[in-house]
Amino acid sequence: MPKTGTAEVRGTRNALAAERLPWGVIAICGAAIAFDGYDLVIYGATLLSLRQEWGMSAAEAGLLGSLPLAGMLLGSILAGMAADRLGRRRVFVTAVAWFSVFTVACALADGPVVFAGLRLLAGLGLGGVMPVAAALTTQAAPSGRGNLAYVIMQSGYPVGGMGASLLALTQLSVLGWRAMYAVAAVPLLVIVPLALRWLPRTPAAHVDTGEGRLARAGQARAAVQLPAVSGDAGEVGSVRVLFAPLLRRYTLVFWGMSLASLLFVYGMNTWLPSLMVGAGHTISSGLAFLAAFNAGAIVGGVGGGWAADRWGSRRVVASSFGCGAAAVGVLAVVSTESVLLAAVALAGFGAVGTQTLINGWVTRFYPAHVRATGIGWSLGIGRFGGIAGPFAVGVIEQASGATGAAFALFAAVAVGGAVLAGWSGAGRGV
Repeated sequence: MPKTGTAEVRGTRNALAAERLPWGVIAICGAAIAFDGYDLVIYGATLLSLRQEWGMSAAEAGLLGSLPLAGMLLGSILAGMAADRLGRRRVFVTAVAWFSVFTVACALADGPVVFAGLRLLAGLGLGGVMPVAAALTTQAAPSGRGNLAYVIMQSGYPVGGMGASLLALTQLSVLGWRAMYAVAAVPLLVIVPLALRWLPRTPAAHVDTGEGRLARAGQARAAVQLPAVSGDAGEVGSVRVLFAPLLRRYTLVFWGMSLASLLFVYGMNTWLPSLMVGAGHTISSGLAFLAAFNAGAIVGGVGGGWAADRWGSRRVVASSFGCGAAAVGVLAVVSTESVLLAAVALAGFGAVGTQTLINGWVTRFYPAHVRATGIGWSLGIGRFGGIAGPFAVGVIEQASGATGAAFALFAAVAVGGAVLAGWSGAGRGV
């Protein structure tokens, strides 16, 4: 009994410290997400080098780009449920250390088979980081700033992607592709110690029990008219709650939107440099387009978070999907490089920025005791789209060699996402 009491007191003190420094918690989560974005983009940035060294076809390269998503799918689902049951800090630290170790190991791969296996294993950790970071950020966000706090944290994703693009642009020809993967040692050396020091250690189901936070949660739920879903300790982390009568429809809509958005995100980040080189641009220009794509996600994502706090996630998500569809339509028919850069930046908002907004919407929507489970399953199902995106574009590229067909696929997917967001009917500030 004394040990339990001591642990509870220690956990409460840690949670209160995190509440006093909410932006510190959000910064740690954002830093981890930055390396999630780095890992995704570095494959696209090094793809031409990998194909040259190992002689891969376009279809093989697309399959290799999709494999980590299979690991992410499983990692998202398992980590979400584990975090709600075992505690968010523990699962967060484990996931960050896991993906860091296996991504660094990719630098030692001697061929595509070993590289694929290591990428698959790294995907388990990468998939686990996002849902836990989402739940931690929602928990720590200042009252009335939920969307903005979430988008700021999630902006780490395109920041990491842009960093990968710029690093490849300036150093790939000097250091080689292996050095790009060795950079992933930074999370293990920096983020893990900070997380152990500052993240709340209480189990997720008990983190939101402080009187002030409970009152704010009740006020927020009343303000946005979310469905009230009760649950006892036995339902903590239970996927059954996601299909309660008042939640079932929204759960399916969230899954469909994540599927569409992640197909768009992973397909573009994996193939954009190659597609632009295939359209007649230089390798340096192809990497510059990738940097612009992620820069647009950062600026547009923060603006979208502010807009979602003001007008509701449903309208903003539908609009951002629409922007993405329009932008890739421009890419298919325009050849002027300055116009293409602007369109690519807008596409970054429509793809990565949209997924950021969806994640924040999903995380805030569910009750605290299944929050990480809800976002974990949404991202997990969405990973099917992420798996399909790189592979489908590789097949299209090999079959037709036409970049317009790939951009048409992205536009169609974005339109479908916009339709789902508009159909959800979960507006009124949600």
